[in-house]
Amino acid sequence: MTDKRREGKLVLGVPKGSLQDSTVELLQRAGYRLSISARSYFPSIDDEDITAIMFRAQEMSRYVEDGVIDVGITGSDWIAENESDVVEVTELVYAKRNLQPVRWVLAVPAESAVNAPEDIAGGIVATELVNITRKYFADKGIDVKVEFSWGATEVKARLVDAIVDVTETGSSLRANRLRIIDTILVSTPRLIANTGAWSDPWKREKIENIALLLQGAISAWEKVGLKMNVRRKDLQDVINLLPSEKSPTVSDLADPDWVALEVVVPERIEREMVPRLKRAGATGIITYPLNKVIS
Repeated sequence: MTDKRREGKLVLGVPKGSLQDSTVELLQRAGYRLSISARSYFPSIDDEDITAIMFRAQEMSRYVEDGVIDVGITGSDWIAENESDVVEVTELVYAKRNLQPVRWVLAVPAESAVNAPEDIAGGIVATELVNITRKYFADKGIDVKVEFSWGATEVKARLVDAIVDVTETGSSLRANRLRIIDTILVSTPRLIANTGAWSDPWKREKIENIALLLQGAISAWEKVGLKMNVRRKDLQDVINLLPSEKSPTVSDLADPDWVALEVVVPERIEREMVPRLKRAGATGIITYPLNKVIS
């Protein structure tokens, strides 16, 4: 294996699979441009100090622990499943479709007589998350056989007694007429580092920089910036329309009767807020997307 330290490169693991597109978008918002070829596991990245490589999220923590890569993104579920000894640098709350954790749930067919985990005693459970599922039932004192599922776990719900599968919204489970009995684990992505890389000053600083920018990108996701001009006499009326937790930046203009106001708000309320701001006296209203918000 080549000496990454001598080459002065930080090896970054990007998850391949369900998190791939949202992770690439997050990295782009953070300022890193990745170019991924359909036939290559080595994306190009516009940072000469970083080499990127793609692994399945299920494997990422193992490769980080072994030092094959210095830093990577994977779910807390797979870190726990693999019992990996890694540094969890920061939590990154995003998923395939939106900014929320995913859940590993115990599910059965809608028509099943099973209503509680205890009803599965002596039965078979299929899942990718074998170790955590075994521990879940062991902690409850329920004797079941846990089998590894090579994907398409929802299909197997009618072949075994229950499944443990991951869900973001529950829509896929409902579409397959499955019923959730319990939540086994709530998981979010994490930026994780190899312990050796974390102890290297140059690599640690580089990893901390990535963490800061990724957190800034998540903070900006689903938010927009608003700029506007407001007469001083209308300023309080305009401020009263803004979300109570937001404190706008107010700047003097050349005309002493006017000020400029700038604030960051959730994108979902911008459509309704702009007409109200206009009616309250705001003018020259500009809305703009955000890449990063660094606190």
